Amino acid sequence: MKVEQIFTCHQVSEERKVSLATLSFQGHAMYWWTSLVRDRRLHNDPPIQYWNELRSALRRRHIPSYYTRELINKLQRLHQRNMTVEEYRQTMELYLLRAGIREEEDITIARFLSGLTFEIRDKVELLPYRDLNDIVQLCIKVEQKNLRKNYKTSSYSSSYSKVDYKREGKPNTFEKKNTFDSSKHLDKGKEKEKKTNTSHTSTKSSDIKCFKCLGRGHIASQCPNKKVMILRGQDIYSSQDEATTSPSSSEDEEEASEGESCEVTYPYNGELLMMRRVLNNQPSDTQSQRENIFHTRCNISNKACSLIVDSGSWCNCCSTRMVEKLGLTTTPHPKPYQLHWLNDDGDMVVNQQVEVEFSIGNYQDKVKCDVVPMEAYHILLGRP
Repeated sequence: MKVEQIFTCHQVSEERKVSLATLSFQGHAMYWWTSLVRDRRLHNDPPIQYWNELRSALRRRHIPSYYTRELINKLQRLHQRNMTVEEYRQTMELYLLRAGIREEEDITIARFLSGLTFEIRDKVELLPYRDLNDIVQLCIKVEQKNLRKNYKTSSYSSSYSKVDYKREGKPNTFEKKNTFDSSKHLDKGKEKEKKTNTSHTSTKSSDIKCFKCLGRGHIASQCPNKKVMILRGQDIYSSQDEATTSPSSSEDEEEASEGESCEVTYPYNGELLMMRRVLNNQPSDTQSQRENIFHTRCNISNKACSLIVDSGSWCNCCSTRMVEKLGLTTTPHPKPYQLHWLNDDGDMVVNQQVEVEFSIGNYQDKVKCDVVPMEAYHILLGRP
């Protein structure tokens, strides 16, 4: 383009344009020109005499065939992004000029609008315009207005931060205050966390109940009380064989001692086969089941054993441990059956029977019991 301007300024004729243009060649361009002239002479081709022929030869030598396609692709993908409106317009016109594209002004305006940012395009599309220059000027005005708005907001935020900085004082005192305040906040936060943790632990510990001493706040394995408390009716028995009875029970004992017809029968001496259970279930409010169950001691083969009379049971049962300990003879059960309520291991087959002879005071009897691996008592007598 500069060479053509020189030709136009000096009014150079067509015959002299080629010779004047080749005088400016240097280095590789000069070697290329001399080799081109020599090759055309060898092939008996006419020499290059006009500027258009030289320009097309230079284009074939230095510009690849895909150059135009790349320019068109760049033009299609061109968007404003971080460029100003003027820079965006210049870039688009440069691509159009290099690609040699000549299109109508309406198409160029549509291409220009599609590449603008949304903040500018949404406002410019509502304004009237006549040609490309008008729409470019409108875009520049909108761009400047947006810049002023952004500058005001940024200056306001910076001034607000400066005011806060002045209120705090000098930089050194500002840093010290910040560190002091942050430490205070940390201490307060830790105290709050401790309070919340203690409140949570207190509420959780208050819900825990010990089955050993009937206290709250700990479990049986962590119980500080070494005594074992057992509730039986209205009486309380401890592990040191100290029985504390209620006023009603003491009155009953006095009445019983006064009566001459009452006979007190104590447990028999000997080895007790009952294992003491440490974790006893607490009695519920309903006393219907406790009123129907009767428990006492009995004598079996001169050994003191525990006995339960339960009207809700449909069979007589005895413990396998008692049978093995006393050496009682068992017989096969005529009708074996399965039990599931004794433990969580699954169904258990009851297939053995034993005839047990027991005595309670002056009362003696002989019953046939099913042999069951139970741990609560030695004999369970059901409904007759």
